[in-house]
Order: sequence, then C-alpha cells, then structure tokens
Amino acid sequence: MRYMLLIYQNEAARQGASERQMAEVMGAYIAYTKAMRESGAYVAGDPLQPSSTATTVRVADGRSKVLNGPYAETKEQLGGYYIIDVPDLDAALSWAARCPGAQYGALEVRPIRPL
Repeated sequence: MRYMLLIYQNEAARQGASERQMAEVMGAYIAYTKAMRESGAYVAGDPLQPSSTATTVRVADGRSKVLNGPYAETKEQLGGYYIIDVPDLDAALSWAARCPGAQYGALEVRPIRPL
C-alpha cells in the first residue's frame, strides 16, 4: 500500500540553523532516503521551497482567485514529502518515526487512495 509522509517543520527555526547543523540534517536525510531505496519502500520524495514561495488558488462562482503565500499561518509548514510503498500502516509509521524531520517537527502519515 502506498503512503505519503508529509514533513512539517518550523521554517524560522531552520533558517536560524548553522551551516554545520544543516549539513548534519542533510546527511541524515541522505542516509534515510538511501535506506528507503535499498529496502524497496521508496517511491518518490522531495524537499519543498519555503512556504513564502507558495501560491494558493481558490475557485468560487466559476472564478479563480490566486493568493500569494500559504493559505494558513501556522507554527509548522510543509517542508517536504516522501511517497512509500509498504505492506501496511505499521510499516509506514516505522518509516515516519525514522525520518529526521520527526526530530524537529511532525510527520503526517496518510494512505494514498488509488484512482
């Protein structure tokens, strides 16, 4: 079954990190992604640009409205994702707990509904 791991983190805290701290975090993500690939669980994943680069689109009464920036002001922002293919929710939760982002923010684990 496929799951999406949504990585939420505090962007302001990340921006205040030193080069050494960022290098350590990136090294942890590289190792994590490598382990996922080697296990066969990895399907896709990428970090996202900061939420300040987001554009939100809403359609009401047949007209689209485009807003700069994220829709909601929150303490933690969506910073990246992984899509994994694992046997069950327990396996997905195990991968989520191993994600470096779980130490600094939160991971939302959501099953992907096939179309």
